[in-house]
Amino acid sequence: MSAIVLHHLELSRSTRVLWALEELGLDYEIKTYKRDKNFRADPALKEVHPLGKSPVVQVDGMALAESAAILEHLVEMGDGTLRPQTPQERQQVRYWLHFAEGTLMPTLLMSLVHGTAIDKVPFLIRPVVKGILGTIDGAFTNPEIIRNMGFVEQTLSTQPWLAGDNFTAADIQMSYGLQAGVKRAPTGQSYPNIQAYIQRFEARPAYKKAVEIGGSPMPE
Repeated sequence: MSAIVLHHLELSRSTRVLWALEELGLDYEIKTYKRDKNFRADPALKEVHPLGKSPVVQVDGMALAESAAILEHLVEMGDGTLRPQTPQERQQVRYWLHFAEGTLMPTLLMSLVHGTAIDKVPFLIRPVVKGILGTIDGAFTNPEIIRNMGFVEQTLSTQPWLAGDNFTAADIQMSYGLQAGVKRAPTGQSYPNIQAYIQRFEARPAYKKAVEIGGSPMPE
């Protein structure tokens, strides 16, 4: 049996890996790290991986980083749980594993950074900064969020899970971005299929256990 250690950062995407471990029924040890007052990761994480980010999983002493790569490795270690069942499902799982961080998260992160920047700058220049960033959001960030979320919304209009009828690692990987996307959706946008999908995966016993152990993945 391989020794697995999850280096888990509170309020982060590493909750996805904790959730996957619970779904797979793999034995693991968890080491939790706190964020500082500026919401930055604990510097101690750099002792585990040079980038100092989370999640990082050590399997028999080997450090694995990047959520999608970690999930793929853990699924391979499991008993078949979370694995795609058909070639088409396998292709879809691979697609969503990459879509989550390659397409969905960048514009959501940009939106978050812009909102934070407006709150942090001195009061006298805040209107100028808000105007500049608002123009960028209006021309690029918000349309991209709407397009990406709309694509997922359409996908979930015909199937319960992202790869089809079966719950897979793709759903775990996409969970954080969709939770964040619903919260940061531009005014006037609603995503009933995504919201129903979130309710489905949040009702899974393994997800509830992961949140119980590691806390919610994002601030309320």
